Amino acid sequence: QVQLVESGGGLVQAGGSLRLSCAASGRTFSTYVMGWFRQAPGKERDLVATIRWSGGRTTYAESVKGRFTIARDNAKNTVYLQMNNLKPDDTAVYYCAARSTVADEYNSWGQGTQVTVSS
Repeated sequence: QVQLVESGGGLVQAGGSLRLSCAASGRTFSTYVMGWFRQAPGKERDLVATIRWSGGRTTYAESVKGRFTIARDNAKNTVYLQMNNLKPDDTAVYYCAARSTVADEYNSWGQGTQVTVSS
């Protein structure tokens, strides 16, 4: 069973930076894809960024390209989301999730961490 624990959220002013961490445990993740999602109040949960644990291939939502960077540390089994030039529209609960590379849906989720960007 996969366990995911996020940390690093908080309150920041517009233009500032935060780094989210997702500590993963419970299995070997070499055949997994890790994703960061976010959900703002009253809105659907959106995919922000993904990274393949093996090879490190990344994808990003258009709204965060050039500002956010997803990365992983294999030795620590941790995935990061570096968020720069934050905007009030980035305010949301951010979730870490995992799925097998052969699965269509993410089936393991963290508890979420709040990110609030003030204007």
